[in-house]
Amino acid sequence: MAKPPEAPALGDLRKEIDRIDESMHQLLMARGEIIDRLIAVKRSQETGSAFRPVREAEMMRRLVKRHKGILPLDTVESIWRVIISTFTYVQAPFSVHADLSAGDALMRDSTRFHFGFTVPFIPHMGAAGVVAAVSTSKGDLGLVPAIPVAGAGAWWSALEFDSAPKIIARLPFVERADHPAALPVFVVSRVAADAMATEASVWSVRVSGWGAGPAEALSTLADFIAVPDRAFDGAALLVTLSNGVNLEQISAAMVKAGATVRSAALVGSHATRYTVAADKN
Repeated sequence: MAKPPEAPALGDLRKEIDRIDESMHQLLMARGEIIDRLIAVKRSQETGSAFRPVREAEMMRRLVKRHKGILPLDTVESIWRVIISTFTYVQAPFSVHADLSAGDALMRDSTRFHFGFTVPFIPHMGAAGVVAAVSTSKGDLGLVPAIPVAGAGAWWSALEFDSAPKIIARLPFVERADHPAALPVFVVSRVAADAMATEASVWSVRVSGWGAGPAEALSTLADFIAVPDRAFDGAALLVTLSNGVNLEQISAAMVKAGATVRSAALVGSHATRYTVAADKN
């Protein structure tokens, strides 16, 4: 009767782990050498923030699709976020301005999960302060809750001007139940046009006659945030359009529900929300 194969020795397994750890470190240093060569190219060819939302969204989606094994997705995602953000910071130093009005702990968790501890963190109490700080910076990022916040006002109206920064991303890139940084956040900054993720467009919309009917009608077509707008006897909306929905459909739904679209301005875009089933964790 053949003898069963002997289990590997504990010492041998630890040596294998040490070998893999060293290989990972060598690969990170090799990545750094490539980044060093990219810096000169990017300084001459790119403007605005070094943050590249379309590329980062694609990278995180590929990460989720190939991931398997006992390592939790939360862990591998956070590792990659730190790697990506740190190397981005090395290329072109930037700060993250964050609105804490939806909760200090929630926003700090989101910021540190997505950008690590190397990137400077600058807190603000209100979205308007974040937008103002980003507007006067060269390549800083602003993080604003992508949910209604009491007293926040229509902060997105400051993004309507051509020279203003725009919404360039929505975090987290990969959404799932019990995400460790689950607060939905808009990223506001300036990036090159070819770096923008344009799967979902974000609009500043002002309507008159706003109420429960129009809100219900709009909720079937798009994600939105609404705040009262006395100037139009209605509301100022931040509307995200995806899945082939356009402004004409939004306007028609508003009219049918008794409201009227008075104005609309494009204030940004981002990748389509990417949701992972709970059993992927």
